Amino acid sequence: MGEIQEQVQRHIDTLVATGAETGVQVAVYHDGALIVDAVAGTADPATGRPVTSGTPIFSFSTGKNVAATLAHLLVARGFLGYDSPVADLWPEFGVRGKAPATLRHVLTHTAGLPAMPREITPAELPNWSRVCESLAAAEPRWRPGAAVGYHSYTFGYLVGELARRATGRPMSELLREWITAPLGIEGQLCFAAPKESLPGLARLEQQARQWPAAPHDGEAILAPWESRPSADVGNNSEILRADIPSVGIATAHGLAAMFNAVLRGKLVDSARLAQLSALAFEGMDQVFRTPARMALGFPIGRMGAPATENSVALGWPGGGGSYAFADPARGVAFALTKTRLVPDFDTALSVTTILYDHLAATR
Repeated sequence: MGEIQEQVQRHIDTLVATGAETGVQVAVYHDGALIVDAVAGTADPATGRPVTSGTPIFSFSTGKNVAATLAHLLVARGFLGYDSPVADLWPEFGVRGKAPATLRHVLTHTAGLPAMPREITPAELPNWSRVCESLAAAEPRWRPGAAVGYHSYTFGYLVGELARRATGRPMSELLREWITAPLGIEGQLCFAAPKESLPGLARLEQQARQWPAAPHDGEAILAPWESRPSADVGNNSEILRADIPSVGIATAHGLAAMFNAVLRGKLVDSARLAQLSALAFEGMDQVFRTPARMALGFPIGRMGAPATENSVALGWPGGGGSYAFADPARGVAFALTKTRLVPDFDTALSVTTILYDHLAATR
């Protein structure tokens, strides 16, 4: 680590010093080498405990990157096929027009279940069977495969229930056995945090600025809690200890290490990497009313990338400002986690600009 580490460190130190951020982690691998591992600020403003590169932070939908990666490992290990009907393993799901739904539809957010059934609230999220029973009984908003729409919290339960029925094990166990233990990053990526680890997690804080209303035509598809991150949710011990694979607890280093392993062929082979990074569905997102280009499990394109880059980066941001992605074309695995929840991605965009400007200058 050299110049780029210093540039990123200075930048996030300034963000914390000016009050724009409270705690930030950034980790970047390039061509297999860790070139940035920077931290700044506090993990808990009440105590002044500092953020370290090993401090886990609840990072909302950035956790979808982990669930999607596990879905590909399920296929690679022969437990599922991308075109396997969901109802083959989960018969109760194949009602009310959902029988055609496949894992491919789940991964491309085209399954037609973007929102939780209205009887499900954050209080029910730790109750796995309750949530899955409601999803199985729900009517899709569109025929599976006909349209795309961000599956905010439903995504992780759909992938996770398929994983549970195929392997007999929850996603948290598969994550430990298939990703964190082999890569030596145990404690840096998890869905269900052990009770004894909770005191070491960062505390989230909510930015006081006005959050924009969710875009929609007529009735909003997502409930407010599904579309807007809440520090109360991210600091809730019941949520933190539950398997909720649409969100996750992670360090930036853990996320970047996982994506680096994907790029380096340590988790999936080169043929599967090409398959999972290929365009799988393109259309207007029915939730956000914005164009969406989906690979299997990930949106395609780096946030903030100029059109001339033709970015093929894969990765989900998380509500509040976190972001992680893998860029196969440039050999970059990137992650940024943070403790202050804000309604924009300015910090992630500024850091990725610094990074890609540096890579362009040193090419």
